[in-house]
Amino acid sequence: MNIIAGYRCIRCGTQYPSDQRLDTRGCPSCLETGPSNLRPLYPVGNSSIDLAATNNHAGKSLWQYACHLPPFGAGIVSLGEGLTPLVPAERIGKVLDVPHLVIKDESRNPTWSHKDRFSTVAISAALNQGAKVVATASSGNAGASLAAYAAKAGLQCVVATFAGAAGAMISQIRAYGASVFPMARKTDRWALLEKAADQLGWFVTSPYHHPVVGSHPIGIEGYKTLAYEIVDQSGDRLPDWCVLPVCYGDALAGLAAGFHELLEMGKISRVPRLVAAEVHGSLSAALESGHDRIEEQEQRFDTVAVSIGTTRSTYQALKALRDTRGCAVCVSNDQITSMQRMLAAKEGIFAELASVAPLVAVQRLREQKVMAASDRVVAIVTASGLKDLDSSVEAPAREKPFESVEDAWTRALERTGSGHKA
Repeated sequence: MNIIAGYRCIRCGTQYPSDQRLDTRGCPSCLETGPSNLRPLYPVGNSSIDLAATNNHAGKSLWQYACHLPPFGAGIVSLGEGLTPLVPAERIGKVLDVPHLVIKDESRNPTWSHKDRFSTVAISAALNQGAKVVATASSGNAGASLAAYAAKAGLQCVVATFAGAAGAMISQIRAYGASVFPMARKTDRWALLEKAADQLGWFVTSPYHHPVVGSHPIGIEGYKTLAYEIVDQSGDRLPDWCVLPVCYGDALAGLAAGFHELLEMGKISRVPRLVAAEVHGSLSAALESGHDRIEEQEQRFDTVAVSIGTTRSTYQALKALRDTRGCAVCVSNDQITSMQRMLAAKEGIFAELASVAPLVAVQRLREQKVMAASDRVVAIVTASGLKDLDSSVEAPAREKPFESVEDAWTRALERTGSGHKA
């Protein structure tokens, strides 16, 4: 069954047939000047949607927005993803001088990260196309998510990773039954996936060519639902800014696409400005230069935010920022680790290291007066802090147990004060 009518380059607009080989190089016409991803084109009216089958998921997952997603009908693979809350963050907002700050908490997804929005659509597409094996190159979240949805669909899953990937996430991937291949050389992951796609026909969802243009275009459509949910949950308080951590910009591109669809439908009167929290500054440099080709940046330090640690982002991320009058902000290790502790202590949200980068960016933009105190800001926290626990939290010293209630009582008073009610 053909779920799409074709593909269109996001840069030059060239259209390609639905059977176009997607080998993650993107648009052949743009390869030399500005390597660019494609977007799927849907049949007019999405007439092939089986509304009765789709409605089985409506109200339980992001598939309540199925009319804006690939028309799989009964072929949807869902674990109840999406519909994550917008959490008011007054306490940390006060510290950052951003009173109207809310957090879109994506750690509430089934595998505890925003990648589930991608995987539900990508795995549904793989099943639709008759794939037997799905695969990704991943440092953690994407692999764990793809593995879970592959398990739900009854597909084999292969995750090519690298030595040093977060132990908790590798354990999670294996728990879902996926085959994990840690490669001594990080770039060998892509060579493995290219060979498997060419010779075995694996459905590969991640990039596996350089320069990267982004992940599988159909999967990226799932991220549009972030925009739909933010608008529905905000009521008449549409945010002025949406800030998220960015590596290759899949979620950023999907978020921008979702907002622009809502604008075209007349559901919103403007598009929020988007901000990419990045590490090594490739998007910042591209915005400054005005060029479409993203240049490799020097890796000045080893980041603790491994999942956004790329030295070269993508045109799809750059386009999303340009189209929304957005910007990019670089974040450091000290800022990230400090913000992770602050978010947990003040708002009760324990987020992955990369996931607190948006709050660091918000702090920087407010200090620079780019954001106004009156602006409404959504920070998208993309994953749970349990994902990279071995990197984010120092092992506590083993405390000697208290020998008596009296000893514990004395210590409790020291730590909390009297604790008397006012």
